[in-house]
Amino acid sequence: MLIENLRTGTLDALGLGYEALGPGNRRLIYCSVTGFGRTGPHRDRAGLDLILQAESGLMSVTGEPGRPPVKVGEPVTDLASALYAAFAIVTALVARGRSGRGQLIDLSLIESGVSLAIWESAVYLETGEVPGPLGSAHRLTAPYQAFKTSDGYVAIGATTPPTWKAFCRVAGLERLELDPAWRDGSTRNERAGELASIIETVTTTRTTGDWIAALSDAGVPCGRINDLAHVFADPHLAARGLFVDLPHPTLGSVRAIGSPLHLSDTPPVMRRAAPLLGEHTREVLAEAGIPAAEIDAL
Repeated sequence: MLIENLRTGTLDALGLGYEALGPGNRRLIYCSVTGFGRTGPHRDRAGLDLILQAESGLMSVTGEPGRPPVKVGEPVTDLASALYAAFAIVTALVARGRSGRGQLIDLSLIESGVSLAIWESAVYLETGEVPGPLGSAHRLTAPYQAFKTSDGYVAIGATTPPTWKAFCRVAGLERLELDPAWRDGSTRNERAGELASIIETVTTTRTTGDWIAALSDAGVPCGRINDLAHVFADPHLAARGLFVDLPHPTLGSVRAIGSPLHLSDTPPVMRRAAPLLGEHTREVLAEAGIPAAEIDAL
């Protein structure tokens, strides 16, 4: 298996492209992850997460209306492409187990980014309307966003009939529950701005902690806007085993984010921290069959 994340044609120029390696290695699974893919008019362009967030449309629907464009806080096209690559490689391994043949995987960051626009693409393809940014609000239903409290913000998603009724009762907004103008998520979404203003006249009277407690007791989905310090101190995530302490050759023990996958029979295990520069070079070259004398010469 070979995985590469270089500009299209880089490994071809080094004699390590799929066309060079594939014919003599029929079981080779060759995963190529590039900015724009191996074909098409933009195949030779360089691709970074920021550039592909821009070109895929993600930045056009991120941020607040009327404000400058912003990217998603995490490198989402990079991460989505990595997840797609893992899925594609597993698929290719299953196929190879049946046919005995490997194959080329041609994956692009821009297509990964476009594939994430599930609500926005539905709106555009159905209506022709070009979606814009909505802040933290949902594209199709309400209330589903962050609301101001007396000491910060609380994220509330009361979009189903039961959670909408429960929210109205907790917030003392029973009049909305009984008003046909707010009867369902789609109707509420048509006047989402007005609804948000009504809700914030109530949410700003209590603290985030008060709202989390009251809404959670009523079964209404809600959450606080955590920074990473709070995330790493979260007792629930600690109980889930998400954070791991790994041995490091110079730093001793370092804390890291573990795997979010929980498999009952084959749970993933992280045994060591990221390697030092060249830490495993000799080991990798030896596994590749290069004689020790040649490794020493290098």
